[in-house]
Order: sequence, then C-alpha cells, then structure tokens
Amino acid sequence: MAKRAKSRPGKSGSGRRSKGNAASPLRRRLQGVVRWISRAMLLAVGLAVAWIAIYAVVPVPRTPYMISESWRLGGVARDWVPMEEISPNLQRAVVAAEDANFCLHWGFDMAAIRDAIADGGARGASTISQQTVKNTFLWQSRSWVRKALEAAITPVVELIWPKRRVLEVYLNIAEFDEGVFGAEAAARHYFGVAAADLTQTQAARLAAILPSPQTRSASEPSDATRRRAGQILDGAATIRADGRDMCFAN
Repeated sequence: MAKRAKSRPGKSGSGRRSKGNAASPLRRRLQGVVRWISRAMLLAVGLAVAWIAIYAVVPVPRTPYMISESWRLGGVARDWVPMEEISPNLQRAVVAAEDANFCLHWGFDMAAIRDAIADGGARGASTISQQTVKNTFLWQSRSWVRKALEAAITPVVELIWPKRRVLEVYLNIAEFDEGVFGAEAAARHYFGVAAADLTQTQAARLAAILPSPQTRSASEPSDATRRRAGQILDGAATIRADGRDMCFAN
C-alpha cells in the first residue's frame, strides 16, 4: 500500500496570507490618502460655492487685482454703487462693446468661440461673465490653470447670480484707468459726474477704452477711440431695439 506523501500544511497558504498582510497596510494608507484628498476637494468646492453665494448679495470689497494695484500704486480709486445708480447708457454700452449676446448665453458664447478659433485666436471670446469671474475670484495671468478655474467657476456664477447681478459686479470692478476701478470712480475721474448721469457719448467712450484702459483715455479720446465709441453707440441702440438688454434693463 503506497504511503501518502506528507503534506506541509500552511506553507503555501501562509505565504499568500503574509503577502496579503504586507499589502494591507499600504492599501489602507492609499485609501486614507484618497479619502483625505476627496474631503479636501469637497471642502474647497463648498467654500467656493459659499463665496460665490455671498457675493450674490454682498458688494465685492476688493479683488485680487485691486489689491495688487493698491500695493503698487499706494491706493486705488473705487466706489461701489448699485445698478440703480449706474446709467443705463453705460450698461448697454458695455454689453454692446464686450458681449452683445450677454443675455442669450449661459456664461460662454459658443458662436464667438467658434469665430475666434476660425480666426486663429486673433480675437477674444471671453464673455462678461467670464471676465467677471476672472476679475472677482482669480488672477490676471494667462495660465491654463487660471483658464481652467475660470471655465469651472463661470457656470456656477451663472447658476447662482442673476444676469443683472453679473453685470452690476462687472461694472463695479472693471478697470477704466490705472488705479481707477468701477463705473462711479471712472465717471468722476474722466467727466466729473456720477455714474448715474453719464450721457450716451460718455458711456460709449468709457466702454471703448475697456480693452486697454491704461493706454486709452475716455476724456481725451484718440481718433481710433472715437470711431470705436461711435460703433458702440450703434451697438447699444441695436441691443435696446432687439431686446438683447432684457436681462438687465429696468
């Protein structure tokens, strides 16, 4: 009768268990890191949404760019005023100049983006909503990180803020000259009047200098700025006539 080979119980099984036991602490550490990162990301998202929600009703005190310019210049001119104290002439002029379809899109003007791509990036496609997000919450560099954050935050702002609020914030934080921020400070700086009292021509000139406020003047406009202001006057009349001011006009 053949003898059974003696088995060596536990050798192979214990080897597998020891490998599993060795891997378990590493796996647990990795799971802990993943949980920590997930919680940190959720916290960051929650804080960002809360920040956006607060600014839906509270005047924006300062933007990162205002702070940096204040440090550089030793102070800036800026007075927050509600939308009711900003001339409708300026509201329409800025929309006509910067984002004529402001009332029709959800933060991104896809037609403008397609046109910009077709032109090889020679023209800008940022909407007023995107510019408001950049100026309010982010920094001024052209980095991909900043653009990615801008793209992520813009739909949230559009979801929480009414369009009228987006434009109100934009008009109060836009730079109109070196160290001059917002419609009220700009109106007094260039024309010696309140933002509520801006004429159509004055409003169009302010809108005309927005792409390059530190190299253009609304009170002493160049020929190019005058021509641009004339185009903006026509555009403002057009968006008023066809109802593209419906989301912010009184």
